Amino acid sequence: MAKAAEQKQKSTVVTEEKKLDIRDVVHTATTYGRRRNDVAMVALRAMCMAVSAVAVTLTVTARETSMTTLYGFEFQLHAVWSLSDSLIYLVVVSSATVLYSLVQLITSGTRLMKRSPVIPTRTQAWFCFIADQIFGYAMVSGGSAALGVTNMNRTGIRHMPLPNFCKSLGFFCDHLAFSVVFSLFAFLLLAASSVLDVLRLSRDR
Repeated sequence: MAKAAEQKQKSTVVTEEKKLDIRDVVHTATTYGRRRNDVAMVALRAMCMAVSAVAVTLTVTARETSMTTLYGFEFQLHAVWSLSDSLIYLVVVSSATVLYSLVQLITSGTRLMKRSPVIPTRTQAWFCFIADQIFGYAMVSGGSAALGVTNMNRTGIRHMPLPNFCKSLGFFCDHLAFSVVFSLFAFLLLAASSVLDVLRLSRDR
């Protein structure tokens, strides 16, 4: 009887140790997954800030003066980004995205270095999710507006025999084209940040 009781006590201890080991493994895996998501979030914030800053730089440096021929007459073309409301809108939303990403980068980077959660509460997770959505769609709308200006410079206005102004304003059109690409890339980065926000919200269910 004593041996049976001793064996039963040993098996109970082994079972409890296994339970503790499993808990340790789950805790370690959860901590590692959260840490990996936090690092990814900081990286996305840094990339979004850099990409949006490039979009702003490309747009505000889009200016050129050139000559073109239309119906045998030479005309001087002077293209400046500030003459287009669509390009002004792109600069505004891109600049706002730079500032937003900078604030998020400083905040999340500081928390990451302190080894605390980058998004500590559900309230902040909801705020980041909504803000990422707003700035993401703003970047898409700004890029789409700038794309319309670029296409009009290349194809002219429908039913009007205008030339391809981008042949004479290559520098201007190239800058606009690249700014559109970077604005859309910023949208993708903000969309990826939104996915991480959703993962943070799902952990508290």
